[in-house]
Amino acid sequence: MQSTMMHMPMTVQMILAHGRDVFPESQVGTFDGESMAYTSYRQIADSAGQLAAALHAIGVKPGNRVATFSWNNTAHMEAYLGVPSMGAIIHTVNIRLSPEHIAYIINHAEDKVVLLDASLIELFAPVLPLLQSVEHILLIGEGELQTDILTLDYRAHLAEHAPCETWPELDETAAAAVCYTSGTTGNPKGVVYSHRTTFVHSLASRATDTFGICERDRILLLPAMFHANAWGLPYSGWLSGSDFTLPGPHLQPEGIKRMIALDRPTFTATVPTILGDLLHADAQDLDMSCFRMLVCGGSAVPPAMIDAARDRWGVPVLQGWGMTETSPLCALSHPPRDAHGAGETVWRAKSGRPVPGVQVRVVGEDGSVLPHDGESVGELQLRGPWITGGYHRGESQDSQTEDGWLRTGDVGHIDTRHYVQLTDRTKDVIKSGGEWISSVDLENILAGHPDVREVAVIATPDERWQERPLVIVVGDRPEVDLGELREFLRDKVARFWLPEFWAFVDEIPKTSVGKMDKKRLRQMNEAGELSIEEVQR
Repeated sequence: MQSTMMHMPMTVQMILAHGRDVFPESQVGTFDGESMAYTSYRQIADSAGQLAAALHAIGVKPGNRVATFSWNNTAHMEAYLGVPSMGAIIHTVNIRLSPEHIAYIINHAEDKVVLLDASLIELFAPVLPLLQSVEHILLIGEGELQTDILTLDYRAHLAEHAPCETWPELDETAAAAVCYTSGTTGNPKGVVYSHRTTFVHSLASRATDTFGICERDRILLLPAMFHANAWGLPYSGWLSGSDFTLPGPHLQPEGIKRMIALDRPTFTATVPTILGDLLHADAQDLDMSCFRMLVCGGSAVPPAMIDAARDRWGVPVLQGWGMTETSPLCALSHPPRDAHGAGETVWRAKSGRPVPGVQVRVVGEDGSVLPHDGESVGELQLRGPWITGGYHRGESQDSQTEDGWLRTGDVGHIDTRHYVQLTDRTKDVIKSGGEWISSVDLENILAGHPDVREVAVIATPDERWQERPLVIVVGDRPEVDLGELREFLRDKVARFWLPEFWAFVDEIPKTSVGKMDKKRLRQMNEAGELSIEEVQR
């Protein structure tokens, strides 16, 4: 028996058309630091069609790559929709990478056009002499660019073209977008998303047991549109008719507070650093009652932070685990149905339970698949319809197992209810006297101490034990008492976990996507740049 169902390719074209036709009056607001400027879905869709026509006019064909170098703004949303719909591939370039890495990924992807936010000209200038494939730059906003590359004014060029009315027929397995990993080790690697994976991921993030995105939402889009598709929210929100609040470069607490006051968003996603900044901000003019949920990910969210958001604002925090390679939705920490009140925190503090469509397993050092008993620790591996099966140009083939699972580089365990708990990255594991110590667990516990603003734990060499944990604290020294911190840990961890090495810093370095940069911390430790205090065991 054959299926009688119609075959319609699942594409970004369908996402664009649905939002345009069903929700034409939904709004996208862009923040200028003081006020909001609003654009309707109808206007965004027309501009996306004009962009497609304008790109075609300068020679962009299906399969060509079009880069964006921009903050979260209206033009970036137009590119998200218009570039893939014309059959080209949008390449969202991480503006926080080094100039060498930026040039590397633009050349590696063979981008033909760059859509450049004029406010980032100074940042982009060192990249220009290194570019090899770029033929045109469309400059968004006012500014002057010193380059031999043909540069056009974005809005003026779009105004010369009527919106594209006839879109090409696309194969749903064709590439729609490419995003490069942040390159903390070696050169960044390209993850190429198809139209189908983008569409299916968008549907998945609308589900009740994922983000529950719907028309009633106003999404404060704090995740960068240049990293992992802004967690897929531009597409799932557009598909749902949600209103958007786009922050542009205004990501400091005062700017975020102003946007919240102006637009009263219902949903946002962010990293623990920004959530921590808001929790430490002046609470008098920060009313968070509009939010139904705060999603937090990128690194482990301390339980104390989850409790603080609930107690101060009455808003639940949902922890998420994902990566560029997973589009990025992978696991979410929705509590089980028998968890209530303050008892939910133990579940919300976990890395999460796999969302429908994603499978997770834990594999030991000997290659054996370990039981889901909440104790057996190994590498976490993934597979699913929006999980990458490799990297652009076939790089890092050892990232895939022989039986088709993605090696995440994360270490952790899975319990009997299928909740995943990350305990480390493989390169961050502390192995002391043959026993593993979880840097994530130590960080989560210490973050609950009132004198600790931020904390990171790395391995430091030890003559007797090979490695011991080194705790790096952001706090007011000498007010922070090391003996008190060790006592705070004593009844919460195994005795051999108790750190004897401590260092205090003004701030912990971050990666381009806001995670704690443990690679940099290890370099600082090796170079003797950290002033380490030792407490006897």
